[in-house]
This record gives sequence, C-alpha cells and structure tokens, in this order.
Amino acid sequence: MRKRRIVAGALITAGIVSAPLLVTPGTPASADPASQDVVLPGLNGEVEISVDTSGVPHIYADDNDDLFFAQGVNVARDRLFQIDLQRRRGLGELSEVLGPRFVDQDRATRLFLYRGDMEAEWASYGPDARSAAERFTAGINAYIDWLDDQPGGLPPEFEELGYEPGYWEPEDVVRIRSNGLIANVSSEVQRARVACEAGIDVDRLRIRLSPEHEVSVPEGLDPCSVPADVLSVYYLATTGVNFNAPAGTGSVGGVAYSGPLAEGSNSWAVSPERTSTGRPILAGDPHRALNAPSLRSIVHLSSPEMDVIGAGEPTLPGVSMGHNGTAAFGLTIFGADQQDLYVYELDPDDPSRYRYGDGWEEMTTITEEVPVAGEDPRTVELAYTRHGPVIRTDEDSGLAFAVRSTWSEPGTAAYFGGMKMMEVTDFEGFREVMSQWGGPPLNFTYADTEGDIGWSPGALIPERSGEGYDGLLPVPGDGRYEWDGFLDGSTLPSQHNPERGFVATANEYNMPEDSPVRVGYEWPAPYRHERISDVLADDDDSSLATSTALQSDKVDVSTDQLLPLLEGLEGEGSAAEGLELLRAWDREAGADSAGAALYETWFTLYLGPQFFRAVSPELAEILPYPLHPPALTDALWNPDEWLDEEDPEAARDRILLESLGDAYDQLARDWGGEDPAQWRWGNLQSTTFNHPLSRYSVGPFERGGTANTVDASSYTPTSTDPLRFAQVSGASFKMVLDVGDWDNSQAINTPGQSGDPRSPHYDDLVPLWRNGEYFPLHYTREAVDENTEEVIVLRPEE
Repeated sequence: MRKRRIVAGALITAGIVSAPLLVTPGTPASADPASQDVVLPGLNGEVEISVDTSGVPHIYADDNDDLFFAQGVNVARDRLFQIDLQRRRGLGELSEVLGPRFVDQDRATRLFLYRGDMEAEWASYGPDARSAAERFTAGINAYIDWLDDQPGGLPPEFEELGYEPGYWEPEDVVRIRSNGLIANVSSEVQRARVACEAGIDVDRLRIRLSPEHEVSVPEGLDPCSVPADVLSVYYLATTGVNFNAPAGTGSVGGVAYSGPLAEGSNSWAVSPERTSTGRPILAGDPHRALNAPSLRSIVHLSSPEMDVIGAGEPTLPGVSMGHNGTAAFGLTIFGADQQDLYVYELDPDDPSRYRYGDGWEEMTTITEEVPVAGEDPRTVELAYTRHGPVIRTDEDSGLAFAVRSTWSEPGTAAYFGGMKMMEVTDFEGFREVMSQWGGPPLNFTYADTEGDIGWSPGALIPERSGEGYDGLLPVPGDGRYEWDGFLDGSTLPSQHNPERGFVATANEYNMPEDSPVRVGYEWPAPYRHERISDVLADDDDSSLATSTALQSDKVDVSTDQLLPLLEGLEGEGSAAEGLELLRAWDREAGADSAGAALYETWFTLYLGPQFFRAVSPELAEILPYPLHPPALTDALWNPDEWLDEEDPEAARDRILLESLGDAYDQLARDWGGEDPAQWRWGNLQSTTFNHPLSRYSVGPFERGGTANTVDASSYTPTSTDPLRFAQVSGASFKMVLDVGDWDNSQAINTPGQSGDPRSPHYDDLVPLWRNGEYFPLHYTREAVDENTEEVIVLRPEE
C-alpha cells in the first residue's frame, strides 16, 4: 500500500489527524516513500531530509550553511512546542504568553542569563559556531513563517495554551545557562543545615567525599545563618515549566539534590583487540529526566564538509554524542565543582551595599520589563555582586546571598562545545577539544576507525584561594574566598589505548590517586562503574549484543556492600521472613523481583531513616532518606563511630533487623503477605515520560533497575503511595556504535523522535525501550535510502 503524503513541518495537517502515518519502526520502508517539496526563503540550494522508519532525519545539503538551516527547519518540524517552551523558560519570557503566574520564574531565569562578552562567547566554540547558530535559528524562524499558511499545522499545545511560537535570535542558543548541569550549590546548603543542626561531622552520613577530605566551617561563616529555602529562586531558575505547580514554585522540593547525585550516565569504549569484529565499540547512555518529548533528538547531518550522526539538545545545532564517520564520542557527567554560594554582610545604612574587604561595595542592579499576557508589563530588578546573581536579600538578618558559577564565563553554554567535537578525527584532536571544554563538566569516551580508544574529562574548573576554601560550604563574600582563575584543562588526566583494552566512565570518582588537582569532592556511587568494568574485563570477545545487554543490566552490586552484614543474624517474625527473602535474592533488580522490592523499600524508607534517627534526630529531620548509599553503608560497617551505645555492633544489628521487619510488614500491607514471592519491584517503581501538559504524558509503566544498576533508575520516594518509587531519571537515549562499520550501530530514543503528540513517532519507541531493544542507526546513503519512509525536499526561492 502506498504511504500517504505529508507536508514538511506539520506532521499531521488539518483534516487528516486520525490517519495512520507511514510504517512501524523496524519494518522495511517502501520503495515509494512519501515526499513533498517545500520552498523556503533563506536557502542557498536544495536540501533533502530523508526520515527513516524510526523517525530519524537524515539531512543532506551542499554546504554547512544550508545544513544547519535545514536542521533548524527539521527540529521545528519535530519539536516546535518543546524548543519554544525551553527558549521562553531560559530567557525569562514565559509570562509574555502564559500570564502573571510565571513572572517570578521569568525573573529567576533572567538572573542567570549570560551577560558577558558575546565575541569571546562565540569564539570559545570555534570559528564556525556563530554561523551555525545563525543558520540554525534562521531555519527555525523560516519554518514558523511557513506555518502561517498551514492551517492546523501548529502542535496542539499552542492552541490549548493560546499562544504562538516566537522567533529566535542566534544569541538565544548560548545565552541560556540555567539548563546546564553543574554542582554543588544545593549540597553546600544541605551541608550548612547539617552543620547547624547536628554538627559538620554528621554530614558524612549524607554523602561520602572522594577523595577523603575533612570538612571544616570556613572562617566567618555561621552555618545557621543560611536559610533552608535560600535556593528557592535558584531552583525556580533551573527547573522546567510545570503547569500544575503553584505560581512561583519549582518542581524541586524537600531535600532533593540536583547536583551530581541526581543525574548520571554510562559510557565505554572497547579496543579492537577485545571485540569479536576487530573493530572498536563505543557505547553511551546518558541519564537525565524522562520527559515527553525526549530530552534529546537524533539527527544525521551530511554535507561535503561533515557527515555526523548522533544525539543532541534540540535547541542546539549539531550533536553532542555520536560519530562523524571516523571518530565516535560518548559522554557522562564529570563531578567537577563549578559553583559556590556567597554570604554577604549588608550595609545597615544601605542594603544595596555589601561588605567587601575593608569597605562597602555597591551591588549592580539591572532593571527589566517583563511582558505579561493580558496585563501591563512588570518591572523586575536583578541584583548582582562581583561574584554573581543575588538570589536572596534579608534586611532583617542583614545578609544577602549570591550564586557564583562558571555560567558567567564564555564557553559554558551547555553542550555547545560539541561543535568542535564533531570535527575530531584523531585522539590528539579529541584531547585538544577536551582541554578547552567549558560546560557542563563531562567525561568523553572516544574511539576511531584506526582502532584508537580513549577517555578524557573536560570542564572549566575554578581554582579556589583562601584557607579552608574547598567549595563544600557557603563562604563569606567579603574577599577572603575567591576564585583565582581556572584550571588549565590540559592538566586533567586522560587515557589512550589503555592496556586493559577498554575505557569506562559512569560518573564515579576517576581522578588518579596521585593527582595534585582537586576538581571536586562529591561524586555518585561507584557501583555502576564497578559493574561495567567487571563485565568488560571478563569479556575478551565483546560484541554489539554484549554492550546492548550491558546497558540493560540490572544487577545491583551495591548490595554486595550491605547484605554481608546480615550474615549470621537471626530474626523473628517479619524480620526472619525478610532475611530469608534477601538471602535467596540473586541481586537482579528486575521488574518482577520480590527481592528488589524488599531491598529498596528497606534500604530507602526504613534502614536509612532509622539509622539516622539513632545517630542524630536532627539529621533525620533534614535527611528523610539516604541520598548516597556508600555513606550509609560505610557507617553501618563502622557503628562504633556513630552509635553511642555500650555495644555499637549489637545496636547496629538491632536496627538492621527491626527496619527489615518494618519494610517486610509494609509490603505485606500493600501487596499481600500470604505469598511474598508474588511481590514485584515493578509494582512499586514506575516510569512516566512527563509532558508539561500532563494529558500528553506517556505512561506510567512498571520499571526495573535502581540508581545503582547499569540500567539506571533513580527515584524520589514517597511514603504514602504503594507505587512509591517514581523514576525521575534514567537513560532515554542509548547508542552502541560499531566503529568503522557504522550501519551496524544501534540506538534508541524514547518515547519517540517526534514532539508532536499527533505523530506516530511521538511514542512509538517505548515498546523497544522497555524491552531493552534498539533500532538501526543508519549512516551510509544506501542504508538510509533503503529505510526511508518520507522525503522532504527544501528548495530556495527563485
């Protein structure tokens, strides 16, 4: 049957919204794919967009000017509502179309816009970055203009919310900083709260530092002077748009830590000597919030000047991970500390001035008008100290607080450094790009067709001066604690063709033991990296299949650190039943696992809180559940350091058994105690791909895995709902690349490639994702042509 014709841009046009589109991903495409010619001003020549059966666009142009223009057209075709909302959020222009309830969020995000030298900013990404952004945004705007003549072409969210998409400026691509992942201001505030309420040493139960480090309160700081809600404006600036949240609030609540503990990724590269094909393999699966549409979009960009395919942020030209036909690159977050919270003494006679050195320094104030739909514009004032935006001023206490971050420095727009990465063809060039990387702080893995593999981190890392200034607590802003420039990126470590035959990174602390460089102290647990390394080390015949299987691996090796404490213990009643179930568990945290259901409930909701209460009731109030498993596990193995008891080990064992019995009873109440073998982890943990308008969310689906499994599933628990472990982050995009035989490469991007809820590519990839399956990442023109389901030809005006 002939596939129905569609027009460029509007995936479903007026009058045909119910018609089935094209083919199911993974099925062969017809020899007669749907096609359409579209004339657009701004093009130099003809561009072809071939969309394959998985919804991946392959864009072919005669030069890069038209290539990036067409990428802008295509991302607007696929993701117009998503990118428009992200632009408005990042620039502080939500109120203009959504009304007064978003004025506070607009003010907050405007505080964190890049306001520095734009020439230095563009230059930091390479000589072609500015023109790429200009052409990319011109393509978006051309598509928006084209929609004026296409009734019903706008995605449905615009009609429901009553506004139309706005035009882009090239600077919008780089000025927005509040979408970047950097750390650790959230943790600084939590540490100050712990220091105030329970003492600084107790903070070791909240997070284990790497390398080992003794934290002290900086001279001049009163930890109790830091309000618990001091970051409310910061959270409002960095959170997404939530139409269900009360006005002026963000989606981050409670003790949630938005630093490196909440986000993660896996990536590895295997040398040809250890693969079944004699070619390298590179795999990557970044872990971020699971949204609809997906955070990332896959695209193939081909011209005589480049031929790159991979995934990137929809709001950026190019890609940030993938391959260019010669070199492949994947990424994970690197735990460098690029933030600090400053505390200022205000001049009692003039609260616009703050203590600096021996005198008072005036804050810089910017006044802006925020357009508001249906009302007069609101005037907002944005205050800055020499260190950064002021997020709180409290005249009663005589204090102000500002966030200093690398966001104010050129070259730190999130992931835009990928413009230079796309051009890398050898390890030397790769290392050069990483030595200049700005943000977010990342590890990159590397592999090329010559058989080289490698790893290197990159980040703009401040060098802190001042006694006791380690970046782990807020500091006085009076001049005693300053950034003394930035670390030379070329001094960061790297690996090139290591003897073990692979490189792997999973956000673990990976600085050499003898490194004189201190980039940060807070890192996610090492368990994912340990599991990946063990599996790769045991396999000298790696294949694409073994790497895709590893990306779906749900063995939780963190249990190896805790469950030995149960050996030799004997419980009664529910505790005895719990011991029996955990001892029989194979440590696999699949959706159908009863052992995982009990273990996660026990560790998170019962063992952690009960141990915290025994050590410090004040800590238990601040920390309702464990944030960093190694910190709690270390304490349980060393109870004499924490429990003020005559027999600390006996007290520890009592906590283990009592909390296990309580967790067992909880599951029995929720799911029936007659047959614990019927308990399922997937009944407790679920995944929903959240859309800002909840009616377009996808899910919920039952979910396996934990934060500590390679197939990562981080959750924020609730104590009242039996479905209490809602997944908040994981790998929506995954790739496994056959380096050198590129058409064998595989990928998945869920819930789908499209952001239009009317498109079959909106959620068609969910079944594959849930089953750990992939689609082919076609690269050669022959493979693309054989699997094309629609062709969109963009033509210039005559």
